[in-house]
Amino acid sequence: MTDTSQYVTLGIDDEVFAVPVERVQEILDVRPVARLPHAPPYLMGMIDVRGRGVPVIDLRAKLGFPPSEETSSSRILVLEVTVGGHDLVLGLTADRVFEVTGLDGGVLEPPPEIGVRWRSDFITGVGRRGESFVIVFDLSRLFGVEDVPLLARPAAA
Repeated sequence: MTDTSQYVTLGIDDEVFAVPVERVQEILDVRPVARLPHAPPYLMGMIDVRGRGVPVIDLRAKLGFPPSEETSSSRILVLEVTVGGHDLVLGLTADRVFEVTGLDGGVLEPPPEIGVRWRSDFITGVGRRGESFVIVFDLSRLFGVEDVPLLARPAAA
């Protein structure tokens, strides 16, 4: 499929992922996160972004990667995501953020069904950037309808 979109590329472990640039509100340095009691392991807690409480998702945990220490390259991407008809603002942790870019040839291949460490239904497709593959997230599937009550409630508080 041909794609002329621009993406913010980010790294988790040795993998390169991308989110559509129009969904990214801002990219923040890591900051203290207020923990939420009884939250699922991937929901780190809340941060304050300009007076608004924003839930923060640990992308490593959501994708099943092992935990890792934060570094000076770690970032929080503040995204606007539509899930099940609800517009949510949430933070997504990344080991590093690379750049805003298009993908080589503007072509996305379908997600692979085998041989990946994460669920292939979380991704829209796979593109190329130089010698690397870039996995493009389907944000509405990465954060499913079952997540809406968890993520919408804190943001409204």
